[in-house]
Amino acid sequence: MIDEEGHSRTDTVQVLEDLVKGKAALTPLGGLGEDTAGYKGYGYATVVEILSAALQQGTFLKGLLGFSADGKKQPYHLGHFFIAINVEAFTDLADFKHTVGELLRELRNSKKAPGHDRIFTAGEKEYETYLERQKTGVPINLALQKNIIDLKKMYHLDQYNFDFMK
Repeated sequence: MIDEEGHSRTDTVQVLEDLVKGKAALTPLGGLGEDTAGYKGYGYATVVEILSAALQQGTFLKGLLGFSADGKKQPYHLGHFFIAINVEAFTDLADFKHTVGELLRELRNSKKAPGHDRIFTAGEKEYETYLERQKTGVPINLALQKNIIDLKKMYHLDQYNFDFMK
């Protein structure tokens, strides 16, 4: 985290308040400065902004806060960018899969932070949740259950039933 002058910040309560006000920002991947390779994260973040904003004229940087310079709420056009890469245009697919597997295994087998016994890689938690939902179903909180029941009654949808209605 950095403040509006670019100084490192660690006071979480004030940082959260300042983030909302647009007076603080997340540091790029790698952190700040040359010592922690912050320049790489800055480059990655810039490329993401270019691909996600400039290609389709989406809102970028401060514009994504949803407030104008005078503090009034304003809508913004959130840009998206998707890419498809033909791996075989660069390398053999089996070699690519092997290298990615090695990279992910090395990340997962890295030294763990105190109190943690596992390192997750991108998409792992979501995949585990998907597998769990396949077995047990999607949890639906009580408020949503009530909404569904009310809508079912309102629109006379008696032919539809859910497990939570039993």
